[in-house]
Amino acid sequence: MRVSVDPDRCCSSGQCVAAVPEVFDQSEDDGVVLLVLPLPPAELRSAVRTAAAICPGRAISVQES
Repeated sequence: MRVSVDPDRCCSSGQCVAAVPEVFDQSEDDGVVLLVLPLPPAELRSAVRTAAAICPGRAISVQES
């Protein structure tokens, strides 16, 4: 799995950070998503899929490998 984010689509809701803080963070300046771990380990993949699904701005993309 490879994760990517589109900061232009991010609405700074923080739901991704709440779902998977190991993978996502937020900028202190404007709250926009920051990708911490673009290649998450297997144990986090389900939570990453959930974070992508609940993102209100659809700013998270997941590519399965």
